Amino acid sequence: MNFVRKILFPIVPIYYLVTWLRNLCYDIGIFKSKSYNFPIICVGNLSVGGTGKTPMIEYLIRVLKNDFKVATLSRGYKRNTKGFYIADKNSSAEKIGDEPFQFYQKFRDIVVSVDSNRQNGITRLRQLQNTPEIILLDDGFQHRKVNAGLKILLTTYAKLYVDDFMLPTGNLREPKAGAKRADIIVVTKCPNGLEESERKEIIVRLKPLSTQAVFFSTIKYSETIFSFQTKKPLVDLKDIKFTLVTAIANPKPLLNFLDGCGYNYEHLNFKDHHIFSESELKFLNSKPLILTTEKDYTRLKDNINGDRLFYLPIEIEISNKEKFDNLINKY
Repeated sequence: MNFVRKILFPIVPIYYLVTWLRNLCYDIGIFKSKSYNFPIICVGNLSVGGTGKTPMIEYLIRVLKNDFKVATLSRGYKRNTKGFYIADKNSSAEKIGDEPFQFYQKFRDIVVSVDSNRQNGITRLRQLQNTPEIILLDDGFQHRKVNAGLKILLTTYAKLYVDDFMLPTGNLREPKAGAKRADIIVVTKCPNGLEESERKEIIVRLKPLSTQAVFFSTIKYSETIFSFQTKKPLVDLKDIKFTLVTAIANPKPLLNFLDGCGYNYEHLNFKDHHIFSESELKFLNSKPLILTTEKDYTRLKDNINGDRLFYLPIEIEISNKEKFDNLINKY
């Protein structure tokens, strides 16, 4: 794959030019963005997946849901439905997408919706009888038809957008200059104990505008794993060999965590948002115990024997949390 990406390097300038012209048309008003008179918070990135958008949306939900009526609006990637759809008791990962279904499973006191047409989705949400006061726009940084009032841009510690290339050689979906649209930049998946001196170096490399705030976040893994009917301490897996199944953009932080804790496992890695085939599910059902991510659990839980499938929840911790939360609430 790396070889193919390298030989496709001549295409990079073409992709750069197309996305740059598109952004320019929005910047100078040829293409129209719609602004709104109520709070819309957009969480996104410049690269293709793996920056931690889902944990960030969940963090924002926890910050806001006790004081405001919150709704999430996602595209619903790889769902088998069309148009605007609100999650309900009949929803599944297949109907609304794995990440929105994860939101619905965890936060029944908010509205979870999907629509590839974000303007239409926002209009439909605002027409609800119990009208949301805040809409969290999931993965909407490149969806410029909506001009969100607060834009949060995520970039990973291991691969800052300033060190990346445009598609197809790199992972950037648009030029690095797109970062100037952000109000807040969060460097995600940082190692624990990141020194202040290194944080300052990273900020210098990012070259944020004077109006942009930069924060750093780390992944916090749960000490408990969960299945449909039970839960148990993660350390119970210390004495057995288990199968780790991932279908996420970047499983490396999870692998580093498990390796650092000395767990013994085999890793079956699939592409992000992978739809498991019958033969793959049959093979997985032959495994004595499977550990997976919370997102992947939404696709596997109805197809794997419940007493052998567990997921490991994660949350994020943000440095200078009080300042970050104050910025969100002030907006």
